[in-house]
Amino acid sequence: MIPTDKTAKQIFRDYQAKPLVPERGLGERIALLNIDLQRRYTDTATFSSAYEGDPRQFEAVNQLASAVRRLGMPVIWTYVAYLPSGVDAGLWSKLSDNPMSIHKVGHDSPQAEIDARLHVDRDHDLLLHKRMASAFFETHLPSFLNWHRIDSLIVTGGATSGCVRGTIVDGMSYGYRVTVPEETVADREESAHFASLYDIAVKYGDVKPVDDVLANLAARG
Repeated sequence: MIPTDKTAKQIFRDYQAKPLVPERGLGERIALLNIDLQRRYTDTATFSSAYEGDPRQFEAVNQLASAVRRLGMPVIWTYVAYLPSGVDAGLWSKLSDNPMSIHKVGHDSPQAEIDARLHVDRDHDLLLHKRMASAFFETHLPSFLNWHRIDSLIVTGGATSGCVRGTIVDGMSYGYRVTVPEETVADREESAHFASLYDIAVKYGDVKPVDDVLANLAARG
């Protein structure tokens, strides 16, 4: 372990200035995978579990969604919810027991709703229910991506250190090229956010400014 007095943000910015691995890039067939942009995590005026992201987060996600749709490729929105009893929440049901415990988020709960600031095309976008961190765990996401011949994922959402990172690790493990537009992911704690971005960039995918990702998509159209 290398000792340092730098913050996680400083370490990540240093890496951005001098990357240690080559860029993976985006392939030919791209899916936009938006992780848990539901009110439980985005509606800071209502829920104590929510947290602020970059000021451009929602605008940028909407721009990415429009760009991916224009290319005729899929847009996916995941959300977490459980049965009223919480019996399908596994060990997460044992972490706490209060009104804001995650296993008490039902499918019809306001906490499970995708944030209204996001533009969801409910006729064409996939709303994917998941129970654990990774969007790949016990969902039909792998077969959905396979059917659409996807080779690359653009991942947004939260939390960077939790469900976003878990999904990205699995995505890379399945063989997908992964790109994270930096402004579109968020976490409750700054240190966890930037430590995870560093970890993702070094090991699992590209972390890039959203404008660079949008320019890449626009050039394809």
